[in-house]
Amino acid sequence: QLEFVESGGGLVQPGGSLRLSCTAAVISLGRDAIGWFRQRPGKEREGTLCISATGFNTIYRDGVRGRFTISRDNAKSTVYLQMNNLKPEDTGIYYCGVARRDRSWDFCQPSDYHLWGQGTQVTVSS
Repeated sequence: QLEFVESGGGLVQPGGSLRLSCTAAVISLGRDAIGWFRQRPGKEREGTLCISATGFNTIYRDGVRGRFTISRDNAKSTVYLQMNNLKPEDTGIYYCGVARRDRSWDFCQPSDYHLWGQGTQVTVSS
């Protein structure tokens, strides 16, 4: 059962931008921290940015600070990932997930999240 629908991925040149959206298909997002994760080719899924339920706090993982921004609109049950100055190493499938309520959301690591969407492909290439 897919809880989210991710969209906004595509092919972009290095230095370009994309805005990803993650919309809840079934559940309401207002009570839970949400994270954006990516799975690069040949690697395990990793956290990029996570945002608290209120949106007041965010956690950045390595390599994205200053380039990626996360935001949320609880009224629309949607979380966004704005990606600027994209690099080829940002290529991968991007997923959003909901923080497990019995875990700490602010480590922003995949094992603390669940209810993944189907992902959206981001390819950064010239």
